[in-house]
Amino acid sequence: MAWALKLPLTDEVIESGLAQDFDASLSGIGQELGAGAYSMSDVLALPIFKQEESSLPSENENMILPFQYVLCAPTSPAVKLHDETLTYLNQGQSYEIRMLDNRKIGELPEITGKMVKSIIRVVFHDRRLQYTEHQQLEGWRWNRPGDRILDLDIPMSVGIIDPRANPTQLNTVEFLWDPSKRTSVFIQVHCISTEFTMRKHGGEKGVPFRVQIDTFKENENEEYTEHLHSASCQIKVFKPKGADRKQKTDREKMEKRAPQEKEKYQPSYETTILTECSPWPEATYVNNSPSPGFNNTHNSFPVSEGNGSPNHQPEPVVQVIDNLLPSATPQDAQQWLLRNRFSPFCRLFTNFSGADLLKLTREDVIQICGPR
Repeated sequence: MAWALKLPLTDEVIESGLAQDFDASLSGIGQELGAGAYSMSDVLALPIFKQEESSLPSENENMILPFQYVLCAPTSPAVKLHDETLTYLNQGQSYEIRMLDNRKIGELPEITGKMVKSIIRVVFHDRRLQYTEHQQLEGWRWNRPGDRILDLDIPMSVGIIDPRANPTQLNTVEFLWDPSKRTSVFIQVHCISTEFTMRKHGGEKGVPFRVQIDTFKENENEEYTEHLHSASCQIKVFKPKGADRKQKTDREKMEKRAPQEKEKYQPSYETTILTECSPWPEATYVNNSPSPGFNNTHNSFPVSEGNGSPNHQPEPVVQVIDNLLPSATPQDAQQWLLRNRFSPFCRLFTNFSGADLLKLTREDVIQICGPR
């Protein structure tokens, strides 16, 4: 019988054999899927990676905002856990907003002992209505001559200085305040959510609004144009006592739900905390300086609604400078579109003012005009 002598294999031979086996084991993977059927982005989209990603701390997680605004009205219990809160208000009722200073010691020293300016506005929550805000507000003004959408209840307010409400800006009020002192402003919203619904046959679901507050500090020219903080919350406005009835209805509906269903909804909070947001587009162009006392003529009050009223003077600037400004009327906006090679889309934006166009995001423009 012949015996075969097996000599020990060298390291190079072993490594070569292992590499061949490993290549062979991978040779069929993915062939049934076809070329390009999967990519690294698909792998990273798997749930295990998403969970890992969500567990990482965000950059702004530990950031403390300089101010906090608290609307003293309860949130609805019929809002799902990860949705934005919704607060019901009664038409014409005064609601307190507490203006709180959240700064740490030594933070923003340039405003210590100085006033800041806050602009409160009631705006549309729905993007569709935001595009036509100017036309919507003009229609409301026509149907409710002499009325305002937003008012300050000055006798009830505490710590506000130089309050102003321009007659050409129905949905905006502004005032100065000292962050180091107790400040509470009381607002009244006079429009109701169903006034802006498309059909009015009774029983319509009212459109949501937003209460937004933008706060500014003085620049070197003592003008309140340097943005500090913005926050907003979602509201719906009902006829007097309607908000209380709606809140009660929501609460009773939640009480009838099964315990497992209740866990999917937020509790109702006694107050509404406005959450941080981007500054309102028009606010970034505000150019105004404080004047002592309340000026009934509002000559120094800025007009940023873009309605081309006779009191609005910067229109010649729109014609000279090729930047589109919020104050541009629909006619000015059409000229701007023509000058900037958007003539094929002029008809789509016939009734858009400068403010309306500036609110559009890149995705909105692609959706309206189509990819080019």
